[in-house]
Amino acid sequence: MRRLLLIPCLLAAFLWSAPCSAQARAQLGPLCTTDTTPADQMIDACTKIIALKVFSGEKLATIYFWRAVGWNKKGNYAQVIADATEALRLKPSTAVYNLRGSAYYDKGEYDIAIADFNDALRMGPPSGIIYHNRGNAYRGKGEYAKTIADYDAAIRTGPKSAFSYQNRGSSKQALGDLDGALADINEAVRIDPSLPQPLISRAVIWRAKGEIARAIADTTEAIRLAKAKAPANIMTPPGSVLISAYTQRGLAYEAKGDAAHAKEDYASVLEGVASDAGSKANQATAKVRLALLKEADAAPRKTAAAPAAESSPAPAPPAPTAPTARVQAAAIARRVALVIGNGAYAHVKALPNPPNDAHAIARSLRDIGFTVSEGLDLDRDAMQTTIHDFLREAARSQIAVVYYAGHGVQVDGRNYLVPVDIEFKAGGRMTDAMVDMDTIMAGLDDQIRTNILILDACRNNPMAPQVASAGPSRGIEAGSGLAAPASLGSGSTLGAGTLIAFATAPGQVALDGEGANSPFSAALSRHVGTPGLEVQQMLTRVRAEVVAATKGKQVPWSNSSLLGEVYLAER
Repeated sequence: MRRLLLIPCLLAAFLWSAPCSAQARAQLGPLCTTDTTPADQMIDACTKIIALKVFSGEKLATIYFWRAVGWNKKGNYAQVIADATEALRLKPSTAVYNLRGSAYYDKGEYDIAIADFNDALRMGPPSGIIYHNRGNAYRGKGEYAKTIADYDAAIRTGPKSAFSYQNRGSSKQALGDLDGALADINEAVRIDPSLPQPLISRAVIWRAKGEIARAIADTTEAIRLAKAKAPANIMTPPGSVLISAYTQRGLAYEAKGDAAHAKEDYASVLEGVASDAGSKANQATAKVRLALLKEADAAPRKTAAAPAAESSPAPAPPAPTAPTARVQAAAIARRVALVIGNGAYAHVKALPNPPNDAHAIARSLRDIGFTVSEGLDLDRDAMQTTIHDFLREAARSQIAVVYYAGHGVQVDGRNYLVPVDIEFKAGGRMTDAMVDMDTIMAGLDDQIRTNILILDACRNNPMAPQVASAGPSRGIEAGSGLAAPASLGSGSTLGAGTLIAFATAPGQVALDGEGANSPFSAALSRHVGTPGLEVQQMLTRVRAEVVAATKGKQVPWSNSSLLGEVYLAER
C-alpha cells in the first residue's frame, strides 16, 4: 500500500552553509539529504555528520530525519522510529510525524500511527499526503467510513493523486461496492499508467467479480512494471509491490484451477524479503497455499487413519446459459464449511459431546446450502488431511465457515486445536502434536472472502503437570485460556473480514454439557439456520441462551473485523 513522504522545510543548501569539514560540505551533506541516495550510503553519511557534532537543534533534527528515511528504505522500522523520535525531540515537524506514523503503520501499530498523523495535521497546514497516510491506517483498522473520508480529503487537496484514488477504490471494494471501486481504480490507472499498484488492486476486484482472466492480465502487467522500474517513492516498503502482485496472481491462478502457475507465483512470493505487515501476511498465505498445492500433487494420497471426513455434495450447477465470466462468479460465490468434533481422546480427558455437536452443526449448515467437510474424532494425520482438503476447496469460495468442538489450547500466544491421539511427553515439542489455528487463518486469508471461525473448545493451557486431572470440561488444565486474535483484517486480509467466536470468555472453561450437546453448540445449532438472521445477531442470541442455560457460568465471546452484515441463511 502506497504511503507518501513529506520533505522537511530545511533545504540542504541551508544545512551545509554551517561551518564543518570540507568532506561533510562536499560529500556527506548531499549523500545524507538526497532521497535518491542508496539506503546504506544515506545512513552512513548521516551517521558521520551526526558524529561531527557541528549541528544542533533544528538542523540536527533534519539529519536524524534523513537517516530515518534511509532506515525506511531498508524496511528497518524500529530504527526509523528511533531516529524520528529523536528528531521530534529536537524540533517537531509535520514531516517527521508523518514519517514516524508511516513506520508505525508498516509495523501494524495503527492506533499509534493515527496519533502521529493527527499531530502532523494539527501542526498544519492541511496536507493531502497526511490525509492519505492516515486513511491507510484507518483502513488497516477496518474503519472504512473514516478511511474514505480521509481519501476524499486527500483527493480534494491533490486531485491527481493516483494512490488516493486506488486506496479509496480498494476501501469501496471492501464494503462491497465493486462498481464504485472499479471506477476509482480505473481513474488511478488513467492518472498514471506506469504504476503497478493500481493494477494489483484492480485484479482483486476482477477476481471478486469472477473475471479471472482479467485478474491474471492485470497482475502480470503489474509484475512487469515493478520489475522494469522499482517504485520511486521511498515510502514504499522494499519488495512489497512484487510480493503483493505475485500473491494476487497466484490466488487468481488457483481460482482458475491452474495449480502449476499458482505454485510458481507463491514460490516467488516467498523469495521476497518482507518488512511490512502486509507483505508478511501475504507470505504467510503463500506458504500455506503452496504447501497445499504441493501436497495435492503427491501420489498416492495418504489415507487418514482416523474416521474419514465426509462431505456433502455441492448443488448441481445451473445450465450454462450465462457467459463464462458469470459462471466463474457463481463458482466463487460458493459457501463452504469445515466441521470437526474431537472427543475420544486416548491420553487426556475424553469429551462425550463434541462428535454430537459437530454432527448437529454440520447438518444445520448443509440445510442452509453450505458444502460441508465433516470430521469426527480425528487423530493428527486425519485432522491435517481434512483441514488441508478444505483449504484447497475454500480457494474458490466467498464465505468459509470453520467450526471446531473439542480440546483447544494456547501456547505462547498461539491457539492450537487438539487431535484425539495427543500425548504429552517429557522433552517433546507439544505443539508438533497439535494443529495451529494460525495456519488455518493464513490459508483462508483473502480479500474477497468472509471467514467465520467458531471454536467450542476449552480455553486452557496444558503446560502444567496436572494434564487430565479436571472434570468433564473442554479443558485440559485450568490456565490462561485461548489467545484472542490481536488483529483481524490486518495485513493482506482487507476485504470482507473475519469473525472468530469462542464458546466462552477468556480464562474460562467451556462446558461439555450434561445432555447430548454442549450448551454452546446446542444453542448454535438452533439459531445458525434461522433465515434472515445476521451472523452477529445470531451469536448474540446464542450468548443469551448459553448464559441462561449455565446460570452465568459460561459467557460466549467473539472478535470481529466484519465490514458489513453477513447472513449464513438467506433472508
